[in-house]
Amino acid sequence: MISGAAQQRGSVVRPLPPSLAAADLDRIRGAVSAALTGFLEEQRATLAGMDRSLTPVVDEVCALADGGKRLRPAFAYWGWRGVAEDVTGPAEDDAAVLRAVAALEFVHASALVHDDVMDGALTRRGRPATHVGFATRHGDGGLSGDGDAFGVGAAILVGDLALVWSDELLRRSGVSGPALARARSVWDTMRTEVTAGQYLDLLRAAGGLPGPQGALTVARYKSAGYTVQRPLQLGAALAGAGPRAADVYTAIGLPLGEAFQLRDDVLGVFGDPAVTGKSADDDLREGKQTLLIALAEERADEQGLRLLRECLGDPDCDDAALDALRRLIEDTGARARVEERITERTATARAAIADAPIAAEARAALDALAVAATSRTA
Repeated sequence: MISGAAQQRGSVVRPLPPSLAAADLDRIRGAVSAALTGFLEEQRATLAGMDRSLTPVVDEVCALADGGKRLRPAFAYWGWRGVAEDVTGPAEDDAAVLRAVAALEFVHASALVHDDVMDGALTRRGRPATHVGFATRHGDGGLSGDGDAFGVGAAILVGDLALVWSDELLRRSGVSGPALARARSVWDTMRTEVTAGQYLDLLRAAGGLPGPQGALTVARYKSAGYTVQRPLQLGAALAGAGPRAADVYTAIGLPLGEAFQLRDDVLGVFGDPAVTGKSADDDLREGKQTLLIALAEERADEQGLRLLRECLGDPDCDDAALDALRRLIEDTGARARVEERITERTATARAAIADAPIAAEARAALDALAVAATSRTA
């Protein structure tokens, strides 16, 4: 189901860089996609049995879960492998763990849908954002009422459903009862942080949490924690490792998660749309208050500040003004300073990986993932 959706959109799976062979990423991607496909086939039957008009809801979750880098499941899997051999007692089944960590993709899908609604984004992964797609469906179906409001309402429910299904897939993954109980604490913390981070992002867009530190606070809770730190800790919890492993993975996950999000911010303004699947203008038109913007504001002259006030967050801002905004981010040194921070935080994480008391194969895999996550072009 998922691979078929990818073919319909004409997407391709790019070969992995040689350095990622250590991360076994092809196998992880395949196992995660299989787990999601099987689960969604069941949910399609369930919703279709309720009413056929629910089929587009399942189709949308399928599209959201399709593709992607699968980095979160990969970090969780290697978090498990890194400490599994050091724990006494019965080992968890490899296939069951892969199904359990696949549930992270539904958490991610939920966050993407809700984030796009909050930002008013138009595209996601080369296709219309969920709220835009359902607004179009409203018009094409000749339904009554406000199409945009219908689209937003439908998207909120799609995101909610993805979050509900993340719990169900984790519970039905096949990991043992004790492992599932241990995982719940990390799982609950992670989902709370993601939701709290979304609110902090909303607050910052309204003028709260000002400055560079505010941008970093939002990045930590909205994205960085649930991208690396909590998935690593989820894997450790599934293995039955103690607090020491959680601390080791925090030392890796926090700096690496921040570097990942900062790379995302740079790509959101300077990335190639053909590779990223979204316009390089969207973040500027949506007025995203990233570290790039906070640093540009610090060093901009009066003319630059006026440009930021008048154009940032204006959906009707023309191409010339958007290009001027990009030049401002470059000329103030904001982009260079963010790149320096990405480099520094990545180096900190890689040093922590090198020193981590985990299995050697996990150190190699996590190091490869760290490089891929922070030097990516999409």
